[in-house]
Amino acid sequence: MLGNSVRRPVVIVGAGIVGLATAYTLLGRRPGLPLIVLEKEPLAGSHQTGHNSGVIHSGVYYRPGSLKAQLCLSGRAQLLDYLRSHNIPFRICGKLIVATKASEAAPLGELERRAKANGVPGLRLLDSQALRQIEPEVVGLSALHVPGTGIVDYTEVTRCLVSDVESMGGEVRTGQRVDRLDVLPDSVRVSTPDGTIDAGYLVNAAGLQADRVARKAGLKPPCRIVPFRGEHYTLTPHGGGLVRGLVYPVPDPDMPFLGVHLTPRIDGTVEAGPNAVLALAREGYRRSDLDLGDLASTVLYPGFAAMARRFWRTSIHESLRSLSKGMFLEDLRRMVPGLADTDLDGWGSGVRAQALGPRGELFDDFLLVESPRALHVLNAPSPAATSSFAIADHLVDRIPHNTG
Repeated sequence: MLGNSVRRPVVIVGAGIVGLATAYTLLGRRPGLPLIVLEKEPLAGSHQTGHNSGVIHSGVYYRPGSLKAQLCLSGRAQLLDYLRSHNIPFRICGKLIVATKASEAAPLGELERRAKANGVPGLRLLDSQALRQIEPEVVGLSALHVPGTGIVDYTEVTRCLVSDVESMGGEVRTGQRVDRLDVLPDSVRVSTPDGTIDAGYLVNAAGLQADRVARKAGLKPPCRIVPFRGEHYTLTPHGGGLVRGLVYPVPDPDMPFLGVHLTPRIDGTVEAGPNAVLALAREGYRRSDLDLGDLASTVLYPGFAAMARRFWRTSIHESLRSLSKGMFLEDLRRMVPGLADTDLDGWGSGVRAQALGPRGELFDDFLLVESPRALHVLNAPSPAATSSFAIADHLVDRIPHNTG
């Protein structure tokens, strides 16, 4: 039997919260396992994790029986345990999902049905008067109150996970791009700018680059990552003072996005947004960011044209709202009419790695695919941060013990 000193390491590509939670869980369950996390950026959590709105989700939106539904509540409990044990500040402030027109009553009722099926505790369907007892400045015909929704700084969670992984014997190597993967009969050769790692097994948690890493490993992914930029404003103290917790609209059931909403942050500010527009670069956080290779990867993919035909009206609305502060404010004022144009202050954005299928289907659930000596996380949208420890358990269960 090979000793630990010559065992090949497990290599995890991507030091976002899913990759780091997987490293933490794997080392906790298999002490002494050689493990290396590779991150191409100088800091862990630089992309989706670091641009996350900070919501601790409760499991409302997800189709019962889906992987999201299965992992959100258990992941939430594990996340809260981790936050408490590491003294990371968080707040359970609750959420209202607000119906502002009669046509939204049925979709709101469907959300309540899903949430109950998923085991979300404490739900209440409120009329227009009852919702104002919780949020006095919010108006609507009805609302679903989700008291267990909370907020946290996932960047701080990431910093703690890096420290934990390293204290448990793992390595987190930043500035290490994966240039090439060679899958051999008994190993995966991982080539980086600093050299080659002979890995026993590979976990691909590369987020915005996950499909490309999968192709380097010899997999033909069932999807293409398409980047959507979510743009948001920070409210002034006056605007932020109009809400106590999270305030969301009733989402379009055909879209994997939740519409512009109001989210308190753990630092005391309140974020308004995001909308969702096609980004011209996978890591394009500004409207002017353009990567021709990324753009060609998107528009030349067969699924893109099919998606564009299906959602062109929504795309036009989102794009116009991206350019018009007035439209952005108008959508928010349907729920919080007291907001003024002077309440929309600093602008920011994040980029969501959306998996798109060849027929234009937007993957809504988590998507995990195996290839020889590798496991790929090809779609991990919200609530991936909330669910990260449960996703990690799910992944570790599938990693062979004889990886070395």
